[in-house]
Amino acid sequence: MPQEIKNLKRLSFLARVLNPDFWQTLIWWQFAGRAPQILALDAGINPFCPEPIRPQRSHDEIGGLDQAWHQLRIVRRAKSHDCCGPICTGFYNADLAQVFDICIRGGGIVGRTLALLLARERLRVALVEQAQRLPGSDLSVSGDVRAYALNARSRTLLESLRCWPDAESATEVLAMEVKGDDGGAVNFSATELKVPGLTWIVDVPALEARLAEAVRFQPLIELMTTAPTAALTVICEGRSSSTRAEFGIDFDVTPYPQTAIAARLQCEKPHAQTAFQWFIQDEILAFLPIDGSDGKSVAIVWSVLRERVPALLAQSAQDFCQQLEAASHEQLGKLELTSSRSAWPLQSAHATRWVGRHAQGAWALAGDAAHNVHPLAGQGLNLGLSDVAALADTLGQREYWRSVDDEKLLRRYERSRKSEVAVMDATMDALQRLFSQHSASWQAVRNWGMNGFERSGVLKLWVARQAMGC
Repeated sequence: MPQEIKNLKRLSFLARVLNPDFWQTLIWWQFAGRAPQILALDAGINPFCPEPIRPQRSHDEIGGLDQAWHQLRIVRRAKSHDCCGPICTGFYNADLAQVFDICIRGGGIVGRTLALLLARERLRVALVEQAQRLPGSDLSVSGDVRAYALNARSRTLLESLRCWPDAESATEVLAMEVKGDDGGAVNFSATELKVPGLTWIVDVPALEARLAEAVRFQPLIELMTTAPTAALTVICEGRSSSTRAEFGIDFDVTPYPQTAIAARLQCEKPHAQTAFQWFIQDEILAFLPIDGSDGKSVAIVWSVLRERVPALLAQSAQDFCQQLEAASHEQLGKLELTSSRSAWPLQSAHATRWVGRHAQGAWALAGDAAHNVHPLAGQGLNLGLSDVAALADTLGQREYWRSVDDEKLLRRYERSRKSEVAVMDATMDALQRLFSQHSASWQAVRNWGMNGFERSGVLKLWVARQAMGC
């Protein structure tokens, strides 16, 4: 037995000399059937002890290199075993057993999606979850009434993780009507564009539940309450990230004079899978269809001037709905408030750097922790999911000799995403500023522009496909 241990030590030492990336070498040792023993040896455990290991999960659930990893997550008896001599002391090396490739701070939609993508790339992930709350400020009230518009690219990504919600929680949008404040109008149709759907309005709690369930059954993801040491920390904590501030990352914020109000409504008329949007000078109102193809419910996002928010939140449900009926020209008939109202200030923001190094190691930003755009086109979460898809792809396709915290590798991710986000932010900012102008000449220009865009043909088709992620 001692001779076999010596042989394993020699093999382990040789692996490190020939290949600095020891874990890559384990792939070769796995074929020789020695990976679990070498890992156990490095943990200070006799790999030949007759009863040294009790995995936390059954071996039917894990295999290959996963089994080697999980054999390190063991519960050892405190007594020594006579069969093993001094090496088997009952000591458990918790530090080695809890080695993570990546630590993700933030357990929202973006953070959980990234964790699942990285686990699919065979990386060990620590997911630090925080108490979930709406993105608002002191004006937010209890109850999650959010709904996101997700494009085809985001749907494909979530479907690949088997996390796409059912039809009632992900309503397909077949048409979209956008109306200006003086006769301008733009209409989109799935039939005209020859696509199954323009976008999908997804209920946030339903999507979060599907992602949480997938994370729970992924053996390479550990849910944690405090951030462990890892080669790379990815910050997905949203716009008010505490880690971003802790790491001293500059975040340039341009506040808008509007605040968004979100709520759920029951409508007199069915929505017919149509999304509606009204531009009313300083304000923008959107009705997003929910509850399936035959539903009469909508999620609203109403961007109003900041000074109007306290009064709107304090109004009775009946008075609030009357204001919405007037703003929407009773498009869906009489309205009934079916949820609480939540509010958060709007802003355009971006981090000056998306990747870098800190005393605790390398870091990267993703989602709202890296950028905020105006919600008038509903592209915020789509951008965040594109971020994590690009980061996971970059890490998964890295050269075998690069580690996940390699600076050049992380810069690839930053370059691949910054340009798309910058274009989207600039477009949304320009539209918001255009519809904030009060003069009659500006009003005429923007409505003329909407009608011209409606008749533009190829340009309209290109813009629609970009927004749909096609």
